[in-house]
Amino acid sequence: MAIMGRVPEPRRAAFARLRDPVSLEVIDEALVLWFPAPNSETGEDTVELQVHGGRAILAGVFAVLGRLPGFRLAEAGEFTRRAFENGRLDLTAVEGLGDLINADTEAQRRQAFRQFRGLLGSRAETWRGRLVEALALVEAGIDFSDEGDVPGDLATRAFEIVRPLAAEIRQAGAGQGERLREGLAVAIAGAPNVGKSTLLNRLARRDAAIVSPHAGTTRDVIEVHLDLAGFPVILRDTAGLRDAADPVEQEGVRRAWDAVADADLVLWVVDATEAEAALSLAERQSPQAGGEHWIIFNKTDLLPPGATHQLVSKLADRRPGHTLLTISATSGAGVEGLVQALAGFAERFFTAEPALVTRERHRVALQEAAQALEDALRLGPRGAEELVAEQIRLATRALERLTGRIGVEDVLDVIFRDFCIGK
Repeated sequence: MAIMGRVPEPRRAAFARLRDPVSLEVIDEALVLWFPAPNSETGEDTVELQVHGGRAILAGVFAVLGRLPGFRLAEAGEFTRRAFENGRLDLTAVEGLGDLINADTEAQRRQAFRQFRGLLGSRAETWRGRLVEALALVEAGIDFSDEGDVPGDLATRAFEIVRPLAAEIRQAGAGQGERLREGLAVAIAGAPNVGKSTLLNRLARRDAAIVSPHAGTTRDVIEVHLDLAGFPVILRDTAGLRDAADPVEQEGVRRAWDAVADADLVLWVVDATEAEAALSLAERQSPQAGGEHWIIFNKTDLLPPGATHQLVSKLADRRPGHTLLTISATSGAGVEGLVQALAGFAERFFTAEPALVTRERHRVALQEAAQALEDALRLGPRGAEELVAEQIRLATRALERLTGRIGVEDVLDVIFRDFCIGK
């Protein structure tokens, strides 16, 4: 009121001249919107000023507002936290909003937006409602077992609700949807001087790694984040795998093996001019890889005409069913085909995973709920009804922790500190 003269009608944009209430100088002309509680983003009375974006304008508006009683700058994530505390968002939606702000690719944006709009939170509330119904049946059988008008099959009816719920929640917690948040991990591995760093630079389209003819140049794992067909990919260049004497290189080799073990896809780069010798490393060590592994024959520009086809045909028999690709990281030949293959792999990898669970916290809560329900089922409808009721209560509490109804104080600060100031 002091800065804009009047309060506009609720949820209707109004033109206003923003003035310094002391000097009466006009700071800017703006659009003003007024959202009375509880029908606002935070559930509280909210005014939105749409001003021009110049630094001097923003500084002037903040300076005037800062002099008004009760006004201060919002802390990081404070608007979102107030929306959560006022019941406008549950915790899964808050996390979805954070992921939406930080999304780098189209696939991440779609997943985050679905979470923000209540994909998991709504499902969890539905599950919780059904568990409350089952718990009421069990407790009614305990408290009113002597009443003549209370049916004797209440526990059986409760188990008809619990049994499909346990399977549904267990299945929901078994996915790997959080991998889309983190990105597909692709490790480039192989012996020294096979062109791993050159390939990384070619795929990144910049000089992300130092390229040298001297073996052992790469000592640490170098990461590059890519967007392939809308999917996030973390490409990791690793040290050349060999028996090293230098302690620093030994540590680099150890980290390389760690990257190989943790990767969803390993690109074993082989010098095509020494294919027989170099391929033995990939054949011997590839079972250590945590995910799928491909053989990439590099330096094909150094082979005589027709030799590339003969090489692939010869070695395909030794690795049936495995992906074999030929490239020249130096000239770029075959790299576009590799990029398309990587994009196809990323699409298959992510679309095969449900997006319901996007964080480890979600997974743990769902697994705890499913385990409690399975424990209740093992007791059976003729078992100790008090113990059955307690297991159902434990499952309900796990779902409540998931959505932020109870027991989330220890994670709130961690979640909200990742938001931009005031969001």
